[in-house]
Amino acid sequence: MFLQALSVLGLLVTRSLSANSTYHNPMLPGFHPDPSCIFVPDWENTFFCASSSFLVFPGIPIHASRDLRSWKLISNALNRPEQLPGLNTAKRATSGIWAPTLRYRDGTFYLVTTLVYDDYPQNASNRFDNFVITTTNPYNSSAWSQPAHFNFSGYDTSPFWDDDGQVYVTGTHAWQIQPGIQAFTLDIETGSVGEIINIWNGTGGSSPEGPHIYRKDGYFYLMIAEGGTGSGHMATIARSQNILGPYDSNPHNPVLTAVNSTRYFQDVGHADLFQDGDDNWWAVALSVRQAPDGSYPMGRETTLTPVTWEEGQWPVFTNVTGHMNGWHLDNDLPVAGGEGSLVNSSEHLNFGANSSFPLELVHWRFPIDSSYVISPPGHNNTLQLTSSIANLTGSDGRSAESLGQTFIGHRQTHTCFTFSSTFDVTSVQAEEEEVGVTVFLDQLHHYDLGIVMLPNQTTNSSTLSPYFRVRGITTVPAFLSSDIAVAPVPAAWVSSHLTFEIRASNMTHYTLSVGPAGKQSQVMDIGFAPGLGLTWGFTGALLGVYATTNGATGQFQTYISDWKYEGLGQVIE
Repeated sequence: MFLQALSVLGLLVTRSLSANSTYHNPMLPGFHPDPSCIFVPDWENTFFCASSSFLVFPGIPIHASRDLRSWKLISNALNRPEQLPGLNTAKRATSGIWAPTLRYRDGTFYLVTTLVYDDYPQNASNRFDNFVITTTNPYNSSAWSQPAHFNFSGYDTSPFWDDDGQVYVTGTHAWQIQPGIQAFTLDIETGSVGEIINIWNGTGGSSPEGPHIYRKDGYFYLMIAEGGTGSGHMATIARSQNILGPYDSNPHNPVLTAVNSTRYFQDVGHADLFQDGDDNWWAVALSVRQAPDGSYPMGRETTLTPVTWEEGQWPVFTNVTGHMNGWHLDNDLPVAGGEGSLVNSSEHLNFGANSSFPLELVHWRFPIDSSYVISPPGHNNTLQLTSSIANLTGSDGRSAESLGQTFIGHRQTHTCFTFSSTFDVTSVQAEEEEVGVTVFLDQLHHYDLGIVMLPNQTTNSSTLSPYFRVRGITTVPAFLSSDIAVAPVPAAWVSSHLTFEIRASNMTHYTLSVGPAGKQSQVMDIGFAPGLGLTWGFTGALLGVYATTNGATGQFQTYISDWKYEGLGQVIE
């Protein structure tokens, strides 16, 4: 009898252990905010996620996973300038693509999202451009369609298909004008919009937004974000037996938040719900990893948390932390298809002939294609950059530059990392011509290490000499635009290839260094940059290279080789 009881106990323990898995947050580290995820059995039981991209291009990254642990970038839904020309004219870093919702129905993937012109007046009818794009192959960027636009003066639009096939869209107006969640019918084929009805105003938190509708156990559940995407952020939920309401609020709201906590993961909110192949519920939400000094330069990231949702009851969410324990997850290989790499991969590019940019490399708005040439004649295994007149700040720190800004970068996806590229600097000849590396949040928040031609500061003459310069622009905590460090280039280095490097060995600061290519022992630290200066707005840090004349007419070419991004560690608690 004792042995039988022990056997039963062992079986229960085994089942308990097999029923739970551990995993780590963030699920998608770095600049991946406003997540929307789905599980698609038709596509080999694969999970797919979309996230916001604002003014970054290519935009709307699509990630896929079979086990919710290994996530691969498989396509960029916004990948052709003709899809959305307005992205190149939108002013302010908070403009661009806000909160795409990803859904799947009858063999087609649907993305519903908004291009926001955030510098327009809050009540301007053309402030919000809502649209739908579709594909039958999410692993191919070019398969994503041209947008089908529809008229709604709001944002965070999300579709829901009722049992009869009718599409309902929820969204919100600018909260300063009309706070609350609206719903309307949409004919996806024609863009025709039905009557717009206010269905819920939330629980009283500011900025009710980010709505999604789910149907379960005879109820329509409406989950939204409240409190603004900052320290007051939270997810709340209500339900109704009629899709257009009235909706009754969950008495235990908020269902997910980090408000009034000291957890490392803060600003938790803007969530989406989905089920896995075992019918377990999960939620994704945005969050920031806030360092002791308040900085989070990697921006708003995607996190994953298990949800318990009993029949007829309200969903119960687990708080977001770095080490998570939740529903059982099978270990599976990464998806085989797609055009990109695992989200936490390191990267080494040699720019070989006939190669192309990997999916992970992005620009700020649309690039001038001729400014980026891989392996041009006479310069095999290099990337030729043609300088732009505008530097990374541009004419006013907010507007698109008609002649472009020569910059290409990679999201920072690790707390600790090293990013480096080798430059042929011999083409930098005229005053203020400059090439280098940057940790870039937006036009008003970036730190750059470059080699630049300046009047000789030792002799006070007009003779030009090359200098290393670390320059930063930020509005945090107060507006700053200054030279952080300027150092003369050693004479022996002037005609050599130089490797510029940005590294982070802690969660609060960046170190900017340079040295002769292949001679690590001679590397010099030129300056340091606080992550607090990149803690602003809606985006996250990009690491990249640039070339500029800093406002002077004319142009020059420089050649980049040996591009390396090496992830060294992730701080999760």
